[in-house]
Amino acid sequence: MKVGYELLGCSLHGHALVGTDAATVRAQDALLVREDADGLRWHRCLRCDAWLPRAAPARPARATVPDPGEVEVPLRGRPLRDRYVLRLIALDRAVHVVVLTLFGTAVLLFAAYREAWGPTAGQIVGILQAGIPGPVGHGGPTLLVEVERAFAVPAATLYWLAVALLAYAVLESVEAVGLWYARRWAEYLTFVATTVLLVPEVWEITHGPTPVKVVALVVNVAVVAYLLVAKRLFGLRGGGRAEEAERAHDTGWPAVERAGPGTRAAPVTAPPGP
Repeated sequence: MKVGYELLGCSLHGHALVGTDAATVRAQDALLVREDADGLRWHRCLRCDAWLPRAAPARPARATVPDPGEVEVPLRGRPLRDRYVLRLIALDRAVHVVVLTLFGTAVLLFAAYREAWGPTAGQIVGILQAGIPGPVGHGGPTLLVEVERAFAVPAATLYWLAVALLAYAVLESVEAVGLWYARRWAEYLTFVATTVLLVPEVWEITHGPTPVKVVALVVNVAVVAYLLVAKRLFGLRGGGRAEEAERAHDTGWPAVERAGPGTRAAPVTAPPGP
């Protein structure tokens, strides 16, 4: 089933109608506005192509409906689809940025203050261990042993781990901003960064699958597949030139003319005859 990205856009931003403030509707405006015998006007949405009824304005702001050169056509078709998908990926990367930043900051603080926190942490873990005896997991080490291991990690290792987490957060933020504004370089960057992560993610799942790990892997595989196939990276399916041609086909006034009345089935109400 085809997803109505245009309908989604109109539900979020409203219909893109032109000529609602025009005093006169001409025959040449039939692609955008039509007026029936009762004086009721039908305006075509430039985004979703639905025809919507509007009464003639009591106080017109202009004499006629704008000409094609004056009309700003909103995104529609494939460019609109790409905007929503890329921004959805950008939001996913934004969540990663928050999580990575929190973890990186936590590791950094732990490395800086663990000597001062050591005695207190040992007491708290001892109390918890006494209240909930037994290993963490089946046959695993106790909670106290895990904490002792964390405190035994060299400071240099912790600092490098914090730097790696924060650096990856910066990388993800760059991806998020670039994808939000549909930059081609961001698509390549996201593809490479996500593909590199698939190897350790698969290894993690084979050694201890969890629902979170499986969902993360599925999402990343979907992102890689979309960028590679739909966005035609690395010359696939014609590469950047084919992607630009596809985008141009669904952009601007020519796209509105091609999807004129009788060529696209999606009106919420049938327009009157010419």
